[in-house]
Amino acid sequence: MSVAKKVTINDVALVAGVSVSTVSLVLSGKGRISPATGQRVNEAVEQLGFVRNRQAASLRGGQSGVIGLIVRDLTSPFYAELTAGLTEALEAQGRMVFLLHGGREADQLLSRLDMLLTQGVDGVIIAGASGVGSELCERAAQKGVPLVFASRASYLDEADTLRPDNMQAAQMLTEHLIRRGHQKIAWLGGKSSSLTRAERVGGYCSTLIKYGLPFHSEWVVECESSQKKAAEAMGALLRSNPTISAVICYNDIIAMGAWFGLIRAGRQSGEGGVETFFDQQVALGAFADVGENALDDLPIVWATTPAREMGYTLADRIMQRIEKSDVQAGHQIVSARLVTVK
Repeated sequence: MSVAKKVTINDVALVAGVSVSTVSLVLSGKGRISPATGQRVNEAVEQLGFVRNRQAASLRGGQSGVIGLIVRDLTSPFYAELTAGLTEALEAQGRMVFLLHGGREADQLLSRLDMLLTQGVDGVIIAGASGVGSELCERAAQKGVPLVFASRASYLDEADTLRPDNMQAAQMLTEHLIRRGHQKIAWLGGKSSSLTRAERVGGYCSTLIKYGLPFHSEWVVECESSQKKAAEAMGALLRSNPTISAVICYNDIIAMGAWFGLIRAGRQSGEGGVETFFDQQVALGAFADVGENALDDLPIVWATTPAREMGYTLADRIMQRIEKSDVQAGHQIVSARLVTVK
């Protein structure tokens, strides 16, 4: 069985009647090439089915047009939304995204980065890299490839990072409930090992202290992201502490479960003040990673930091790093917005 001959840039040059260097200039979009010559080269490319070797082009000094993206946890709604926004923005600029699942082990993440660097990508974005940020930065710097991180918490002091302001979001949410008259505010959801949760709980606690309100450790309840578990935890919390009038939920899944828990307990949530306590209502606040249009239609006050919009910002940042090599690495912190659904 015969094997089809691989089409090379020399074949394209021969068919187009130009030099190899002219074909290279047309493919890279560089140099002053007449429209007629560019058309002949492109027609030859289409006729022969030539596929450009991006890695070789990169080694010759041109840009590959490819941005590497490593996502540590593709099952996370936050990173899924962020990836959607990033891809949308980069593709609108004519860039291709090379997506890899990083996994949860440091060795896996490092090997994925090495894979992208050998493919000649123009830049790399890593979404979630707790504990190995410095080594990742060193490897990218050795290859001269810009590297930007997207994280959910502030654990990458030495890197170019974009992250949400978790503490500000929690402070804003807690203060809103306090201004509505609530003084006994509990916390539901998240695991103690989570840095994101730690920052949010820190904002919640600091705001209670600021207003001279009571903080009780038993009012801060851990719970996995499950509606069923959250509903059960909400019921147990209210049975032990019936005077609680408001609860802040770690995320939208916990909030939905908490809502079901309140219905079971006959204490459906409302956005009203403490006077609704006598109607046995409990106010709910929660954090969300989606835009306002995607929020659940429930009487919940949300602190939202849309991950898709963060993806747009990430796209701008990596393009700045690629086009201007002297741009200094820095931290960009995205503030949350308060949204009330009635």
